[in-house]
Amino acid sequence: MIRISALGLLLFVLAASGHAADDDLRSAVTRMAKIGSAWSPSFSPDGQEVAYVSDMTGTPQVWRVSSEGGFPRLVTSLDDTVSAVSWSPDGAWLAVAAAPGGGMNGQIYLVSPDGMRVERITPGDQASNWLGPWSDDGAALGLSSNRDDPRAMSPWVHELVRDASRKITTVEGISRIASFHPDGASILLGRVAGRGDNDLYRVSLDGEEQELITPHEPPGQFGGEFSKDGRWLYVVHNDGRDRMVLGRRSLEDSAMGALETVAERDDAELEAFALSDAGDRIALVWNASGRSELEVLELSSGERSRLSLPIDLVGSVEFSADGSRLVMRGRSAAAPSDIYLVELEDGAVRQLTSSPHPGVDLDALVRPELVTFASHDGLELSGWLYRPPGVEAPAPYVLSFHGGPEGQERPTGRSVYQALLAQGIGVFAPNIRGSSGFGKRYVNLDNRELRFDANLDIEACAEFLVEQGIADEDRLGIMGGSYGGYAVMVAVTEFPELFAAAVNLFGMVNFETFFAQTEPWMAAISGTEYGDPVTQQELLRELSPIHKLDQAVTPLMVQHGANDTNVPVVEAEQVVASLAARGIPHEYVLFEDEGHGFRKEPNRITSQVKTVEWFVEYLK
Repeated sequence: MIRISALGLLLFVLAASGHAADDDLRSAVTRMAKIGSAWSPSFSPDGQEVAYVSDMTGTPQVWRVSSEGGFPRLVTSLDDTVSAVSWSPDGAWLAVAAAPGGGMNGQIYLVSPDGMRVERITPGDQASNWLGPWSDDGAALGLSSNRDDPRAMSPWVHELVRDASRKITTVEGISRIASFHPDGASILLGRVAGRGDNDLYRVSLDGEEQELITPHEPPGQFGGEFSKDGRWLYVVHNDGRDRMVLGRRSLEDSAMGALETVAERDDAELEAFALSDAGDRIALVWNASGRSELEVLELSSGERSRLSLPIDLVGSVEFSADGSRLVMRGRSAAAPSDIYLVELEDGAVRQLTSSPHPGVDLDALVRPELVTFASHDGLELSGWLYRPPGVEAPAPYVLSFHGGPEGQERPTGRSVYQALLAQGIGVFAPNIRGSSGFGKRYVNLDNRELRFDANLDIEACAEFLVEQGIADEDRLGIMGGSYGGYAVMVAVTEFPELFAAAVNLFGMVNFETFFAQTEPWMAAISGTEYGDPVTQQELLRELSPIHKLDQAVTPLMVQHGANDTNVPVVEAEQVVASLAARGIPHEYVLFEDEGHGFRKEPNRITSQVKTVEWFVEYLK
């Protein structure tokens, strides 16, 4: 086993690798892995600046930049990785979410915009804490925390005048504050009943009054926000339909009526929306087969205009206070994640940040094509195909499976994909059943017993590549992270002769140990997805690759974070112990200072270098 710490010397770590890959390969992969990212944009109240998170220093921190562009200013220098930032409506504070050791036990800080004052407002222990919204006056900040009950991510409110947090109510599983009502007396609370199903409640700030406002026949998904004038509740939902749409309800009537549909599309799902403070405009982010499309709806006329964007994916969209601008995160397969600003008067789009990509020609990066094919039972699947430039088919290919399992593979700038392509190895990133973005029916096609069909989709993906003459059947690899790591372990145990090499990134292998040792709130909501750990133990055993590891013959690399509380490191240890006992070629890379995923630059580099070396060794 190789233990990796970001505090060690990266060159020493790479030199210690047992692989014989040359320095040119390592140098090329390192350049790809060093491509930076910026995300989580938030306007200052006057719209003159934007706060955001960037990994420019190697560890993600908060930065500020003028809305007109220019050189950014570093705000935080925390030891921990920052995941999100939000500027308070009064301009006095930045709310910052950070993760100690890369784990799930996130902490929330209040940081002055100049970075001179830093106050942690969560306990700093092993409890999980998630950042929520600000109240309209900036006097309160919403949080979710399980500090007093590990099974419940309950809603809390931190009051800045009192400098104290209090719990609103106890909710088993997961809840998030979606919005504060402008009257300051209630919140909009999202409660997860089970993965793929949730509800919205209007809850008084004392927790005494709780009104269910989304009664529905499960499964159904809802997200919402109060309008700034308090007259409307806007809801993105799929109640009574397959695709997500935007609806609204009047809050002026004593009795809640049915949701009025505001915006819908037959060819796309609504994945996010943003309201202007004046309530006259709504930004709509549509998921169209994996690519983002951004529209602005003028409520007075009902007119919707689509904005022309230079990137494929959009997220974290926010209006300036005067409603004249939008700020957002944008990215593509051949463009790093950066912050973009849209002038709504003329639709002009400006890139505010420029994430570093030293030694990497972005124009030379491979852009994927969307392909569709039939699975074992005729269900249409799709995926993103990255063809290695200058390599004749059939070529070596790596299948890459996303996490979730409710995640979605999209044409993002995955540097490890580009690093593999530069070595002449293609990548196919499919969305098997259970993926989001394709409607409610599709995302629920892998629940519990249906997971056996989803597992057969893995084989169907490989067969498609081979039958179409795209991939060499003797040079197929597979990789994935989190649930994607579970897919890897299914592949090497159910289809042991299909893959020539595999990389399992912090994936599950044993549902019994997963339920016993993951975050209690995660276990509480995961029974509907995987199976009830009390009443369906036999199903969970049948779905767990650990019980078939004696069939695995594929050379396998396992990478995991020692501080992972989502998929605990025991999942990796079980795999490595079994492979070692049977003499199967394997390598175990444990990152001592990471949790669920690898966020620090030295660790990202090491992970990707080792991944590419592994596939080059066994596929080329």
